[in-house]
Amino acid sequence: MSVPGRFNGPLASGNGGYSAGVFAALLDGPAAVSLRSPVPLDRELAVEREGEGLRVADGETLVATVEPGAELDLDVPDPVSVEEARAASARYRGLADGEFCRCFVCGRARKDSLGVFAGAVPGRDVVASPWTPPPWAADATGRVMPEIVSAVLDCPTYFALHMHGDLRTSFLARFQVRVDAPVPVGEDLVVIAWPIEVDGRKLHAGSALLGASGVVLAVARALLVEPR
Repeated sequence: MSVPGRFNGPLASGNGGYSAGVFAALLDGPAAVSLRSPVPLDRELAVEREGEGLRVADGETLVATVEPGAELDLDVPDPVSVEEARAASARYRGLADGEFCRCFVCGRARKDSLGVFAGAVPGRDVVASPWTPPPWAADATGRVMPEIVSAVLDCPTYFALHMHGDLRTSFLARFQVRVDAPVPVGEDLVVIAWPIEVDGRKLHAGSALLGASGVVLAVARALLVEPR
């Protein structure tokens, strides 16, 4: 298998959420993905069985492990309206240059990004962005592909963890997604994210994809790690 070059996060490697979504789909049932090294783009990756899970490798380099697990259980904060999300996106802190400026989900320097620009919601410990899934994100059934859902749930977790103070470098290390309902194309949706816990260099956050009425379509839990 391989991750196409268009689905980058950092300039030269795969978007963590997208890659985790692709890897998780290799197992039946709930699965958590641990990213062990940057995901190469347009490179054939080996997938090997390891116990009840899988390992994904680029030659001798371990890229990711996929572990079966329990269904994700996560409390989702009160919903954010589409109008509130639009206002919040004006407070998006992503940069127009740097390592993530051309991320296919949240890159400001990329005209064909998904435009998920999550900014702080006033008075709440939540970031939010509106999102209208484009037609190309759909599978044969007309619903958004799971790996695209996984991607849009990834990037906002970084900004939830860095709502205040400087934007510090951190990378997605572990990700689990639960999809509760088919995600429609062409409708106004809302992506939210919130911090859960900070444990030294380990940063935990949650995210959710909501319909315009506030119904939860998908949720995710992320572990980001700051480099030493």
